[in-house]
Amino acid sequence: MGREHIENIKVMGGAVVSAISDPHKPSQEAALAMAPGAKVFSDHRALIDSGLVDAIIVATPNDTHAAVLKDCLASDIAVFVEKPLATTVEDLKSILAWDEKRSAMTWMGLEYRFMPPVAEAIARAKEGEAGKIHQVTIREHREPFYPKVDNWNRFAERTGGTLVEKCCHYFNLMDLVVGEQPVRIFASGGQSVNHLDEKYDGKQADMLDNAYVVLEYANGARGMLDLCMFGEGSFDKEILTIVGDEGKIESFLPSQVVRASRRETIGKLSGWKQGASRGSGSEQKIVHNYDVKYMGHHYGASYIEHTKFRDAILNSTPAEVTLKDGVTSVVTGLAAHKSIKEGRVVEIKELWG
Repeated sequence: MGREHIENIKVMGGAVVSAISDPHKPSQEAALAMAPGAKVFSDHRALIDSGLVDAIIVATPNDTHAAVLKDCLASDIAVFVEKPLATTVEDLKSILAWDEKRSAMTWMGLEYRFMPPVAEAIARAKEGEAGKIHQVTIREHREPFYPKVDNWNRFAERTGGTLVEKCCHYFNLMDLVVGEQPVRIFASGGQSVNHLDEKYDGKQADMLDNAYVVLEYANGARGMLDLCMFGEGSFDKEILTIVGDEGKIESFLPSQVVRASRRETIGKLSGWKQGASRGSGSEQKIVHNYDVKYMGHHYGASYIEHTKFRDAILNSTPAEVTLKDGVTSVVTGLAAHKSIKEGRVVEIKELWG
């Protein structure tokens, strides 16, 4: 993911990669090949103290975020931190406390909200096109986790678990649509197919590969995540569905399609007309941002996110995505794992009073 950030910075304009820090020599070499003019460090503290950077992007393994951010947030340098913000409630609280003491901007990396079809679907919901939102469903049926350095992403202890590592993006999207954070979670999931025969240093890989997660919000809305990480044969791997009392809006990836429809109105009652196969004003279109210079692995979302981060620095404006977004998305994932482990509904206040 660090190299993905470099690719975006190289083509967007207004920024250069001036320094790279990584304790892993092959990763240093791979990054330097993409940014040959950059100074290379093995310790992030040396990079912070170098005076070479105006902004720092933290794209390290999840369980290292807190330690790295402790030093980054003590500086007056703008900081961008990749998802998930941290892997424990304790680290989340520490990070917020460190951030409160600084005046420089801190941006939370949650690029899924900038995927063009997703962004349009959410914007249309926010504009009231579907009426009052009652349900937000996200389905991701995809391939297993990719290999990473030292296999750190094979263990819940290091990642926070699949529903933190992978799915904090989706919980953030649900919160964004509903306009609240959930109050309770119920989840069911397991490790059924992937990594069952993988052991590293004698430890069995323990990342969940499938789950259903239900979120309940104080305003009565509900969210549901349908995750399968051995469903790579799907045509559209990621589907966001937003349903309100007046209509329905969906986005589909990788087809980059948005579909929307309005419910029929019969007198004073809302409902489908007898024999009708779809609502009035049904619409389908491809949504693509032609200003994106590098599509990358996230349909141009990382590029859009980087341009917004750059512009916020140059214009001295607040971060569009804050650490609060990072906190709530991680807490939901941790609550979901707790629900699976204990087989019960978990109240968010149990983790985050």
